[in-house]
Amino acid sequence: SIYARVPAWGYTHVTVNHGDREWARDDDGDGINEVHVNTIEGVWSLLRSWLRPHRGLSQRWLPLYLAFFQAMHNIRRRGFSLLGPMLNLLLTSAPRNPG
Repeated sequence: SIYARVPAWGYTHVTVNHGDREWARDDDGDGINEVHVNTIEGVWSLLRSWLRPHRGLSQRWLPLYLAFFQAMHNIRRRGFSLLGPMLNLLLTSAPRNPG
């Protein structure tokens, strides 16, 4: 039922049918399988290992943890090389103070 909410959040959701022995699919015929489960399985694995040291999180703050993880994952940098892009992201998306 959670996948029914995905379009309202601005994402698309496609599936493969493992029952029909379908593991990946090339929807546009360019030779690249755009639909597969490897990407999300990899992201879940990274997220679990990133959250493990916290040993539990408040549900209140979970969306912030996930947003931070998503930003780090999308920037695809680690350590000090993450600092510049993260600051840029924070400064360009911060609400403006009119006063």
